Amino acid sequence: MSGRWKNRLIARIITRFPSLSRRVVEAYSPRESQDIPWVPVTKPLYACTLALVTTAGVHRRDQQPYDMNDRDGDPTFREIPVDTPPDEFMITHDYYDHTDADRDINIVFPLERIEEFASEGIIGGVARAHYAFMGHITGRHLFTLMQVSAPEVASRLKDQGADIVLLTPG
Repeated sequence: MSGRWKNRLIARIITRFPSLSRRVVEAYSPRESQDIPWVPVTKPLYACTLALVTTAGVHRRDQQPYDMNDRDGDPTFREIPVDTPPDEFMITHDYYDHTDADRDINIVFPLERIEEFASEGIIGGVARAHYAFMGHITGRHLFTLMQVSAPEVASRLKDQGADIVLLTPG
């Protein structure tokens, strides 16, 4: 059985049998960091520009899919312009069942919802670009994710004036 089919099968089984997913979560030992660069929000939400960042494996159909053949994941990111039509999105990620998100991308990448928030004045605006990663980055790719990809995305978000970021998992 290929690695991709195995991953998809495991994702479907865990989704169908929640008790198994609890065991996986309980056995998981996350990497801990003491130096998370949290920055307090200094202005009201109605004045903030919001950007989306997801680890759900979302990308545009015309962008290169994430590498699902690498057991350690794919530490690269995809920049997604705000004006991307919903039917241009797809998900390349084998480590979770994204059947529902394939039907409605807003489940994992709620771009239409944040645009509604901006039009209603709940947030000040929507960033002109958003960013997507593939979750499940391990082993040798952790360094690239933490020291190259994530800082590059943070710099881009800062350059475009994003005040807050909504992080969505897959």
